[in-house]
Amino acid sequence: MDLPPAGAAKGGSAKAGKMPEGEKTRQCKQEEEQQQKEEEREGLIEFYGSYQELFQFFCSNTTIHGAIRLVCSKKNKMKTAFWSVLFFLTFGLMYWQFGILYREYFSYPVNLNLNLNSDRLTFPAVTLCTLNPYRYSAIRKKLDELDQITHQTLLDLYDYNMSLARSDWSTLSTQKRSSRSLLHHVQRHPLRRQKRDNLVNLPENSPSVDKNDWKIGFVLCSENNKDCFHQAYSSGVDAVREWYSFHYINILAQMPDAKALDESDFENFIYACRFNEATCDKANYTHFHHPLYGNCYTFNDNSSSLWTSSLPGINNGLSLVVRTEQNDFIPLLSTVTGARVMVHDQNEPAFMDDGGFNVRPGIETSISMRKEMTVRLGGSYSDCTEDGSDVPVQNLYSSRYTEQVCIRSCFQLNMVERCGCAYYFYPLPAGAEYCDYTKHVAWGYCYYKLLAEFKADVLGCFHKCRKPCKMTEYQLSAGYSRWPSAVSEDWVFYMLSQQNKYNITSKRNGVAKVNIFFEEWNYKTNGESPAFTVVTLLSQLGNQWSLWFGSSVLSVMELAELILDFIAITFILALRWFRSRQQLSPPGPPPNSHDNSAFQDEAPGLSPPHHFTVKAVVTMLPSYNSLEPRGLSRDGDMGHE
Repeated sequence: MDLPPAGAAKGGSAKAGKMPEGEKTRQCKQEEEQQQKEEEREGLIEFYGSYQELFQFFCSNTTIHGAIRLVCSKKNKMKTAFWSVLFFLTFGLMYWQFGILYREYFSYPVNLNLNLNSDRLTFPAVTLCTLNPYRYSAIRKKLDELDQITHQTLLDLYDYNMSLARSDWSTLSTQKRSSRSLLHHVQRHPLRRQKRDNLVNLPENSPSVDKNDWKIGFVLCSENNKDCFHQAYSSGVDAVREWYSFHYINILAQMPDAKALDESDFENFIYACRFNEATCDKANYTHFHHPLYGNCYTFNDNSSSLWTSSLPGINNGLSLVVRTEQNDFIPLLSTVTGARVMVHDQNEPAFMDDGGFNVRPGIETSISMRKEMTVRLGGSYSDCTEDGSDVPVQNLYSSRYTEQVCIRSCFQLNMVERCGCAYYFYPLPAGAEYCDYTKHVAWGYCYYKLLAEFKADVLGCFHKCRKPCKMTEYQLSAGYSRWPSAVSEDWVFYMLSQQNKYNITSKRNGVAKVNIFFEEWNYKTNGESPAFTVVTLLSQLGNQWSLWFGSSVLSVMELAELILDFIAITFILALRWFRSRQQLSPPGPPPNSHDNSAFQDEAPGLSPPHHFTVKAVVTMLPSYNSLEPRGLSRDGDMGHE
């Protein structure tokens, strides 16, 4: 049996074990592609390879109308440009409408709701004043002195000799020393009359009514007399009342205890009181003193037992018979007769200057009321306050917050800060004292200067004080009739003289009647509600989105997904670019490379020489027998044998 030569056997095994380089490279690439496909198949999130691929997928699959036109007609560039312009123009118009809706929403509009309610009504508080300040015993002597000085002033200015009361004549000689003390302060603020041409620079307080074209007033100077404030009037009556009131306030401020002025004379002022056909008693009213309106009485101010009206009409309200005589009053301070009435809510102070009106003597005044409540939205919808706690003004009144309470408190606090004392008409702040020219010489100058700034809103009180969110107001309408009538006045006056010691000689000018009642059960409530809520905003946004693109909320989510994918692709591309830049930078020496310092000459004797071992790698050349013809090789072998 012929055996192949040993070389031939070895050559055959070498041919079977070796693989061409090209086939090996192709096999490696296939393995890498297969591994890459497996990695891509195992990924949790798939991202697009380019922006074009992302945009094409979005336009082909989104539910937004018109988006597919951007990619389906890419062979026709004119159509693509037309739909691109139309798409983005529609997109811009939609967001323009969105801006209008957001602007309207953040303007916080409100709807006014008008409700008409029917129920038993709580009767409001009613304040009634004598309309004239009273000569209280605690200040009677000083008032007599002031009257004497005023009478002399009127005699000097107008040559008018005002008759003095007997009490004034009796005290004229005994009060000489004390009158000199008061006269000293009065002379510091004298009442003067000058030609109008000499006071051209003075402020005009009223139109000219002076027959001889005179102006009258008084001058208030600072403590060092360097600056003066001229308070001038065209009417001599107004000037005398204001000048007398200024000195009257100083006399009141000198009283150490305000209770000395608390001299209630209810029986001599209120002759009859009836509510809802029942007689009133002392538990139904409270008393306080007003510097200009005298004794004041507030009915139904007790929150523990408030009156309620069971039926509307004049017989189911408050009926009062009041005395309007002016015996022992101050004629230089008050020039009217009658009484002053004000209707207000409970726990609110009675500002008689603002909401009150006068009752005429000899007249029956019937006042019908209509209740009206206003409820405003707070927060961003209106500049109102719930209880005044967020208003930067301290409430000096022992009542709930109102706009007038805040304004007066603001003025009083500025008065204390600027002038060093408090105005007598308003409550006294803690640690302050009322203005009195025996202690504060120039407080009048400071007060009138501050009052001018207050009216011009330089102090900012009208800006700081906001309206309350809940208000109760009473709309009043009055009717008048003669009372008592001509046929009944004899017996009416006779009964009053017997029960109330009414002076029958005064007749009609000394008495008046007041009726206050609800006109109807219905009361009106004005409320506010948001006109543009969040639900309305979302509805309007959805309408605009459907109008311009005909899509829904899911389409909005698709657009949000497009934005997120765009951000993700941008991040991935940036990361790849950063890695490619790192790979292009020159690499450092490999970890197994030889150090060139090993081949440098070393000093003899320092260390033994290094021995290097070099291993030769011998690569066998491939056998080229396979390139020979198969027949010739066989014959050659046979010939050799």
